[in-house]
Parts: sequence; C-alpha cells; structure tokens
Amino acid sequence: MPKSYGQKLKILYLAQLLLERSDETHPLTTREMIDYLATQGIHAERKSIYDDMNALQTFGMDIVAIREKPGGYYLASRQFELAELKLLVDAVQASRFVTTKKSRELISKLETLTSRSEAGQLHRQVVVAERGKSLNEQIYYNVDEIYAAMASDCMIRFQYFEWSVQKQMIPRKNGAFYEVSPWLLTWEDENYYLIAYDANSEILKYYRVDKMLHLTVCDTPRQGQSAFEKIDIAGFSKKTFGMFAGDETTVILQCDASLTGVMIDRFGLNVAMRPDGEGTIRVRANVAVSRQFFGWLAGLGSGVQIVSPPEIRAQYQHYLRDILDRYSNHEEVTP
Repeated sequence: MPKSYGQKLKILYLAQLLLERSDETHPLTTREMIDYLATQGIHAERKSIYDDMNALQTFGMDIVAIREKPGGYYLASRQFELAELKLLVDAVQASRFVTTKKSRELISKLETLTSRSEAGQLHRQVVVAERGKSLNEQIYYNVDEIYAAMASDCMIRFQYFEWSVQKQMIPRKNGAFYEVSPWLLTWEDENYYLIAYDANSEILKYYRVDKMLHLTVCDTPRQGQSAFEKIDIAGFSKKTFGMFAGDETTVILQCDASLTGVMIDRFGLNVAMRPDGEGTIRVRANVAVSRQFFGWLAGLGSGVQIVSPPEIRAQYQHYLRDILDRYSNHEEVTP
C-alpha cells in the first residue's frame, strides 16, 4: 500500500477501531492504536494519533480522552445506547413473523452498532426460539413489494396458503390468485397484516403477510380509498381480536374490579368504565364480535360477563355450551 494512500485511510481505520473495540470500560491506548494501524500496513506516530483524535472530535464523534495513566480514548456515545439495542433484540426475538434464520441475521447486524464487549451482552441474551416463528422467508420481500405497490398506487396479486395436516403450504382457492388494493400494513399479535380492499366483495379484508406466496405488483390502479378512509386506524386494534373482523357492536361488560387493568390494556385509557357495586366495574366498549372475542372473554373466566346487548350475550352462551357439549358427548379419557 503506498504510504500516502495509507495515511489517507488512517483516520478511517481509527474511527472504525473506536466504534468496534472501545467503550467506557475498554479505552484504547495510543500504543494499541499504533499497533493496530501497523497490522493494516500504516505507520503512525503518537503526535499524529493525537491530531487524528482531535479531528474526529471536531467531526462530531463523542471521544473521551483519559489523561490518567495508562490513559486512552473511548467512544462515549453512539447512535444507539446499549439499552436501546437490547430492546430491539428483544423485539426481533419476540416477533413471530420474523423467521429464525432472519432473526439471527438481524441480531448479528444489531451487534455491530456497539462495541465488541457490549455486543457480548447482546449475544448472551439471545435465545431465538423456533416455536411460533414464521417459516416463510418470502415475507421480507412481500413487505417490500406491498410498500412499493402503495407508493405507486397499484394493486397486488398473490396466492394465499394455509397449512395442511402434513405441514405443507396448500394454496387456497385451488391456487387461484387474489387481486386486492393494499392500503395499510399493521403489526398485531406479533404478525404482519395487510388491510386491503377487495373489489369483488366491495369490503376491506385482512391478510397475514407471511401467508402470501408469489406476490407481485400489478399495473392496475388501487381501488377502495373511500372505504379505507372510513376506518378509525387508532381504534382498530382495540376493537378487533386476533385480526378477525366481525360486526362492530357496543357491548357492556360487568367485571371484577381486579380486571380493571386488563380492560384498560385491551380497550385503552379512554374506555367508558365505572364502579358497579362492591368489587365490580361496568365497561362499555366497541368490539368486533367474533369467536376470538368470545375466546378472550372465556380466558378471563367467571370474572367477566356480557350484560348487553342480549343477542350477543346469547351468542356467547351458545359458544360456551357448544364447547361443553363436545366434552359431555365423549367418554372420559383416562390419562
């Protein structure tokens, strides 16, 4: 490497060295920097290191100089704090729509945003569970294509699959392609969903992005803007359960007071709520009534009941009786 060319690269190598190997507990001495540059074929003297540190500080890098022996330099702040990176790693690990392979790749990239010693803390907390992770590697390209379609105001077409007992992806509608107008990507229940307008049904529908195959952008302009504009996006996730749409209905629930936090978590701080006798509360909320909503209620047990409307109360009773009937109509199974 020509000497002059190497000198031009010197400050870049030093910046990279500080990014990768320095932090508050691992400062780099001038001697260590000179030795590192030598491995790159670059000769450096102490005074030039001082000058380079001053130049990098002027450039904006938050470099702290330790004057006490043995002294040294370290990068005090970065674009992401370690706590922020830990949060992002947790989010990647918890995301069901991110495959195990992609989870490991993303976490490896996040580790490059801090020093090697602190990256070790990220690595120690990494436990990418196979259970519940998506198996469709195509999801990342699907998301990119959907955003491209929305930006160009175009429809998309794709096949939509479901799992068979043999754990194979079986396209719905005998492999026929869906053609819809994409309007919003949302992340609910640890999955990516697309809200799109189906011109044939003249309604908005919801699709799991990780269940789409062979997705392409069409030349056809999008439809359904007026239908999409009627959606209350902010309140959407509070009304739906598991992204299963149902008839939106105002329901009144009587709950144990101990479930107050559960109701606020589900419906938000603005939910209508008042005391209703000793130890109980009454909640009024708009929900998309579906079997998933009933399943959520059942999970809360006897601590909650539907007060009104009576037809929804009756539907819930039928839902519970149907479950009990399935057990009562079979002989008891001995473990």
